[in-house]
Amino acid sequence: MSTAPCTATSVGRSYRARDQRSEVGGQTTVDRSSENQKIRRLEGLKNTNLLISGRLRRRRRRSINNHTSTIQVAEFTIEHQCPQCGAPALLRETDRFFSCEFCRVNSFLVQDDFSQYMLPNTAPKGKNLVYYPYWRFKGMLFSCLESGIRHRFIDVSYQAVESRLFPITLGLRSQALKLSFATPEKSGYFLKPTFSFNKAMNIFKLRFSTSLPGPVFYQSHIGDSISLIYSPFYEEDKIYDAVLNKPLTSIPPDDFNASSFPGGRPNSHIQFLPTLCPACGWDLEGQRDTLILSCRNCSTAWRPTKDGLNPVEFATMPTNDNNIIYFPFWRIKAEISGIQLDSYADLIRIANLPKAIQKDWKGREFHFWSPAFKVRPKVFIQLGRNITLSQPEKIMAAELPEDRIHPVTLSTEDAAEGLIMNMAGFMKPAKDMFPILKDITIKPKRYLLVYMPFVEQYHDYVQPELYLAINKNQLSLASNL
Repeated sequence: MSTAPCTATSVGRSYRARDQRSEVGGQTTVDRSSENQKIRRLEGLKNTNLLISGRLRRRRRRSINNHTSTIQVAEFTIEHQCPQCGAPALLRETDRFFSCEFCRVNSFLVQDDFSQYMLPNTAPKGKNLVYYPYWRFKGMLFSCLESGIRHRFIDVSYQAVESRLFPITLGLRSQALKLSFATPEKSGYFLKPTFSFNKAMNIFKLRFSTSLPGPVFYQSHIGDSISLIYSPFYEEDKIYDAVLNKPLTSIPPDDFNASSFPGGRPNSHIQFLPTLCPACGWDLEGQRDTLILSCRNCSTAWRPTKDGLNPVEFATMPTNDNNIIYFPFWRIKAEISGIQLDSYADLIRIANLPKAIQKDWKGREFHFWSPAFKVRPKVFIQLGRNITLSQPEKIMAAELPEDRIHPVTLSTEDAAEGLIMNMAGFMKPAKDMFPILKDITIKPKRYLLVYMPFVEQYHDYVQPELYLAINKNQLSLASNL
C-alpha cells in the first residue's frame, strides 16, 4: 500500500504550516472556543482595573496544554434549501429529521453510503474550479491491548487522491466553514477518489496505534461519520487555494493538469422522505439527529432508508417509577464462531463470574446489548458490558412508552461493529483471551430495539434495577460525536 508522503513538496509543508495550530499529526485538535472566549473577555476587563486571578490564568494554561486530550469537537454546518418551499436552511452534520421553519413541513434526509460536501470558495468569477477530495472520519476508535481496552475519539481527514501538489489533510476547515452538499448540479471539475476509504482508515489506525504500548490484538471504529469533502482550487500562473484565494506555492508546477485526473460532476444524491406513518398516515416524530422515527398514533417505529420507511421491531421495559426518560438499546442475537457463547452458562464461564452454573442456564439464550445512542467511548463500553452481563429477562411490552424517549443515534451497523469489543469488555482473564479475538467472528441474526427506563436525578439518569447511571453533562457533550 502506497501513501502520499507528508513532506513531499513545499506545497504540502506551507499549507500544513498554516493549519499547524489546528492539527497535530493529522488529528484535529479540540474546540475550546467557548472557554477561550470567556477568558478573553475577562482579560479585556483587565484594562478597566479588573485583574485576572492566578487560578484563571493557570486554568487557561491547562486548557491549552491539554486541548488534544478531550473529545469535545466542533460540528460543521451545511447550507441547504427546504425541499418543499426552497427556503434557506442551516443543517448540522448529524441532522437527519428536518423541519422547515417557513412551511412547517417535516422530512427525513437520506444520503448515499457516505455524505459528500464541498467547501465554499472566494475565487474571482470566471475561474475554472477544481475540487480536490478528502476522506473525513469522525468516530470512536477502540483498541485491545495486554493492559486492557484503550479508546479515543478521532476526527481526521486524508487525501482521497494521491498527489504531492495538494495538502495532505483539511485541518479544521470543515469545522470552521459552512459547507454545502456536493450534488450533480454543482459546477466545477470534481476529482474522483482513487484512494479508497479503507486504505485511509488503515493509515488512521496505524497513526494512532504507534503510540499504544505493546501489541494491538483487535481494533474497531464505532459511531462512524464518514464523508467526502471537496476543497476548491484553480490554476492560473500557479495553483491557487480557492478558499483563501492565495497561491499554494510560489513555483508553478510544470506537470500539473487537472484533466489528467479522472473526474467530472459529483455523483452524490440527496433524498428527502416524507415523514408520514406508512401504517396510519399520522405524522412521525423524532429529534433532529434521530435514526428511528416513531408514530404515537399506532405505536410503531420506522427506519428511513433509500427504499422508504422500514418497520423496526421494538419493545419497552415497564416501570412504576416517576420522572422517567427511556434510553434505547439494541438487543442482538448473534451467531458466534471461534468461541462457545450461546447460553447464559457460557457467559458465566467466559466472564469468569462468581456464580455456580445452574442446569437451566444452558438453555437460556445469550444476547448482546449495545447502546443505541452516542456516548463517550468509555461509557459506551461500560453500558454494553454491564447490561450484557446482566442479561435482563424482564417481560417487555410491544408498544411505545408514554414518557420521554432519547433518540436513536447509533445504527444496527454500529452495534454490529462493536460486538467483539463488547465481548472483550467482559472476557476474563484478558491476557489469555485477547489474543484469540482475531479468530472470532460474530454474525448478528436478529435485532430488537429496547427502550429502557431511567429515572432522572439531579446529575444523572439512573437505572435502579441494573445499577446503571448516565451522567447528564457527558451525555450532552456526546451529542456531536
